[in-house]
Amino acid sequence: MGAIAAISLLVGGIGIMNIMLASVLERVREIGIRQAIGATKKDIVVQFLSEAVMISVSGGIIGVVSGVILSKLITQLSGVLTIITWYSVVLAFVISVAVGIVFGYMPAKNAAKKDPVESLRYE
Repeated sequence: MGAIAAISLLVGGIGIMNIMLASVLERVREIGIRQAIGATKKDIVVQFLSEAVMISVSGGIIGVVSGVILSKLITQLSGVLTIITWYSVVLAFVISVAVGIVFGYMPAKNAAKKDPVESLRYE
């Protein structure tokens, strides 16, 4: 069960990284303009990292809600008692956010490394 969860987290993390890399490529001019008017590398990293965290928080909320609903349905339909602890819910949510931070950092760092002059020339 742990291996399946690890693979799922890895696939989800790669999905977040791909979304963020595409976002960085689509917004090269925006990054250049922000840097040209004074945004620091840290500002750019924080912007893209916060987007990655919002994606993973949304996924975490959807996952927790669907897990609770499915657990209740299993109990009602099959008569098998399912137990949901707050510890497991919080742990799942925290791991979801951590995956967003870990896999969102590389695209955020790449965005911050862009040269403002080259970014403004990019079309």
